[in-house]
Amino acid sequence: MRFVDEVTIRVHAGDGGDGSVSFRREKYVPRGGPDGGDGGRGGSVYLQADEGLTTLVDYRHERQFRAEPGQSGSGRQCTGRSGEDRLLQVPVGTLVYENDTGELMGDLTEHGQRLLVAAGGKGGLGNLHFKSSTNRAPRQSIPGGSGEVRELRLELQVLADVGLLGMPNVGKSTFIRAASAARPKVADYPFTTLYPQLGVVRMEAHKSFVIADIPGLIAGAAQGAGLGVQFLKHLSRTGLLLHIVDAVAQDWGGDPVADAQTLLAELEQFDPDLAAKPRWLVVNRIDLLPAEQRSERVGDIVKRLDWQGPAYSISALTGEGVHQLCGGIMDYLKEQRGSNGAEIST
Repeated sequence: MRFVDEVTIRVHAGDGGDGSVSFRREKYVPRGGPDGGDGGRGGSVYLQADEGLTTLVDYRHERQFRAEPGQSGSGRQCTGRSGEDRLLQVPVGTLVYENDTGELMGDLTEHGQRLLVAAGGKGGLGNLHFKSSTNRAPRQSIPGGSGEVRELRLELQVLADVGLLGMPNVGKSTFIRAASAARPKVADYPFTTLYPQLGVVRMEAHKSFVIADIPGLIAGAAQGAGLGVQFLKHLSRTGLLLHIVDAVAQDWGGDPVADAQTLLAELEQFDPDLAAKPRWLVVNRIDLLPAEQRSERVGDIVKRLDWQGPAYSISALTGEGVHQLCGGIMDYLKEQRGSNGAEIST
């Protein structure tokens, strides 16, 4: 299934039904007076977050959505039936913007959360409302109001506790496979990850967190080069970033330190707020180095990067150091969320 994280749709709320002009007609009641009923209210359009959805692909082809209009009123003071509301399901983490103004209308972050995006028109008034001592046979009514019409931009930002950053083929997908039950594609060529991947890391009962992986970044990403920049926004909700670098240079990459510096520059250029998030250094593929060289190699990378935060060395392929890293992440997230944060994610 193709991952779709941004779409534009048009929603039409239902118009209200017209009020009725009617007079009571019964035997032996020649002047029964007005009895025109009101029109029904038009249906509204709502968006509802559904944790079972992971993409906006359902809105890629169908982009016009209408709620049912209200029915007109009728005689004998009968009010028209109100139109049914239209409920559109979207993934949890969907941001809703009014496309014309760019105004943020809502942020659907919880399963079942609803957002009214187009209100139905009010029902019109029948001639019964215009009866008075001086106007006993009113022939005026009020038509139903128009339902709101809006063009919306839906933008999905996945919800995760931890986000992964790195150049292509530094082992981000392999790390998610080692730490969680997620099974993203892994291959020995760049850009095997084509869209964000989520993995739930369960340390023990009721203690887990969610990791998000995006396609690898390359030089020029802030100007649109490569794949990862269009998905960087998915990391904006995370509380912690893991910057994964390769312990050794690969055929398709250069010096791991130079690659890390390039990525940091691109991140700063793309979004300074994202670059300012807490970030840990993770040196991967230490299994490719002799045991006696590993500490020296990691220390050299930390020193050359002038890294001030936490740094870990792991082998995502063999699992070495992965449990210790995940334990450190869990402790950090619990500390950030206070003593009540025993259950980080479910």
